[in-house]
Amino acid sequence: MSAVWSYFTVKDEKNKAECNQCKVSVLRGGCGRNLNTTNLIKHLQKHHVKQYEEFKQTTSAKKKSVPQQQQQTLREAIEKREKLAPESNKAKLITEKVTEFIVLDDQPLSVVENVGFRRLMECLEPRYIMPSRYYISDTAVPSKYKQVCEFISKCLENAATISFTTDIGSSDVCPMSLLSLTAQWIDSNFELKKAVLHAKHFRGSHTGESIAAAMEMMLNTWKIDKSKVHVVLRDNATNVIKAMNCLGVPSLGCFAHTLQLIVNEGLLSQRSVSDTVAIGRKIVGHFKHSPLAYSHLEDIQLELNMQPKRLQQDVRTRWNSTYYMVESLIAQKRALCAYTAEYDLPYTLIATQWGLLEKIITVLAPFEELTKEVSSSSAFASDVIPSVSVLKRILTQQNEADEGIKTMKSTLLEAVNRRFRDVESTPLYSVATLLDPRYKDRYFTNAESSRHAKDALLVQARKMEEVLGRTVSDASQAAEGTSSELAAPEPAKISRVEATSKSRLGNMFKEILEESTVESVPQSTTTNACIEIQTYLIKPTIQRSDNALLYWKVNKLRFPCLAATATKFLSAPSTSVESERLFSSASIIIDERRNSLSAEKAEMLIFLKKNLPTMFK
Repeated sequence: MSAVWSYFTVKDEKNKAECNQCKVSVLRGGCGRNLNTTNLIKHLQKHHVKQYEEFKQTTSAKKKSVPQQQQQTLREAIEKREKLAPESNKAKLITEKVTEFIVLDDQPLSVVENVGFRRLMECLEPRYIMPSRYYISDTAVPSKYKQVCEFISKCLENAATISFTTDIGSSDVCPMSLLSLTAQWIDSNFELKKAVLHAKHFRGSHTGESIAAAMEMMLNTWKIDKSKVHVVLRDNATNVIKAMNCLGVPSLGCFAHTLQLIVNEGLLSQRSVSDTVAIGRKIVGHFKHSPLAYSHLEDIQLELNMQPKRLQQDVRTRWNSTYYMVESLIAQKRALCAYTAEYDLPYTLIATQWGLLEKIITVLAPFEELTKEVSSSSAFASDVIPSVSVLKRILTQQNEADEGIKTMKSTLLEAVNRRFRDVESTPLYSVATLLDPRYKDRYFTNAESSRHAKDALLVQARKMEEVLGRTVSDASQAAEGTSSELAAPEPAKISRVEATSKSRLGNMFKEILEESTVESVPQSTTTNACIEIQTYLIKPTIQRSDNALLYWKVNKLRFPCLAATATKFLSAPSTSVESERLFSSASIIIDERRNSLSAEKAEMLIFLKKNLPTMFK
């Protein structure tokens, strides 16, 4: 609205306005709906000079506050209608994001030719020329692969020690075996870093020699010297064990794989248990293969005010899937019993078998919880010895609930003792356990194992002391200067993803910790390493749910030798789960839509899928 209306008022006659100063009616210019204010402004200019000056100032201020819209030039209009040149920065950026979309969201390379996707891009940027699938495949993906490779290479160069996992898997949709290699290390900021290095097509016989040759070629590709290899986590197959020996690198068996073998032994050791589980498997199979049966079961669940849930089928190579199958059967016990009363079910469980299933769940619950913990991305090799100690304690305890499954329970205990008999004497495990501030020396089963572990830690710490080049006098000064600090409370800690367990497993960890006593480390010499180990071990452990790496980040100045040693030994995972998860991603990438992918292109896509997000961080 014009500022002139501050000085005029419209009366009954719409084509006239009354001056608020002199009360004179002034005819408005124009006619009908096209009336204007020209006559009103002229009236102010002629008869009311002061008000006219105020009007001009107000109008000028309004014009300044409103940005002036410049008319588009002809050249600008033409440029907005022209297509983006493929070599322009904006076109390159869009192509890069399209490539990332294909890689990260497991899209087929042909998505750039799909009508829906092309219409979306046309709406977002009409000037962009969509590249062909061949450009994405032959140029864009290799370019992004090279960029990520350079980033990972720089990270690996800065790593003092690296741990690896490896495994061999195959695709269900094309005849392709993949040999995986993943890396894990702790950086200078005490943060755990991971990278997928290879998911390479592995041709020929899977002998130990051929696996070793392929692994050596992978390490050479990334210019990783064997001296930087701390440990390789692998499965328990003899050919893989032989390959690691041929390669000349330390290796450990996957903790989760060993648990799988132990539980399988337990389930098969007692005829009544194996028969009951087999019947449960057949019941689940019946509903899996009969949609009508499942429909009737869902009706019964609704009648019983139960949430409709499907029974879970197990996979024999994953013992915890059998646990979940039994758990789902017990949860649907009422519905299944009601179903057998109305419909024909080829296989049924009697009362004693239902009770047996409940006891199986009770015994295997600690194994299931432990499998989850050691399979997490934050699990270390240091978790193994305490976990084995807890399992032994749980399986040793006798109670009335064991009636009917005593053979199974004793077999589980015997299998744990046999398969983990050397775990406390293996330095890769024992030293890692001592260097984990959540465990220290509190979970060793006997004093001799603890003493040997401390001797091994002392050897490693002295090596690190030589690398750091500190003197004995420095150690004495450090010990004197930090005496008051050592008496202070532990620094703040960051909780891990997993919450502190209130289960039977968690309670057993706490019970063993409360029973343990701190033994002193014999000090034959007053070296840095001895002083640091003695001071570190007498301190209380931190909570099991806390971050062990944060502890060393906070205490690296107080315990420099131990902190540097911890970055080496805590870099090792407890399982080869990272490689197995890699095969899960591979099964999504190499599917029916992309079963003709070359091995080289498939590896690029897997590599980018896993490593590209690390660049975003």
